[in-house]
Amino acid sequence: QVQLVESGGGSVQAGGSLRLSCAASRYTTTYYTMGWFRQAPGKKREGVASMYGDIITRYANSVKGRFTLSKDNAKSTLYLQMNSLKPEDTAMYYCAAAQGFISDGYLTEAKYNYWGQGTQVTVSS
Repeated sequence: QVQLVESGGGSVQAGGSLRLSCAASRYTTTYYTMGWFRQAPGKKREGVASMYGDIITRYANSVKGRFTLSKDNAKSTLYLQMNSLKPEDTAMYYCAAAQGFISDGYLTEAKYNYWGQGTQVTVSS
């Protein structure tokens, strides 16, 4: 059973930065596709970024150039560095994992089997 625990959320002004962390069960970040999703009040959950292995990273258009994925396999932890934050980035952010490589639909919620509880990010203008 894969367990995922997010942390690092908080409140920040527009233009600021936050780094989210997702602590995963051992070896998860090595062998699973890892993703970040977010859900704003009244909206559907949307994919933000996805990572498999050490170099395959993919981002939603809305965050490209502002958000960066990284991971530490020794700690089995995934990070999401969020810069130049905007009020529209306000949401609950969730870490997710899927076994193996997702070639298509890597930002699709249904592709992921395991989910964390989420961490709130609030960006004020």
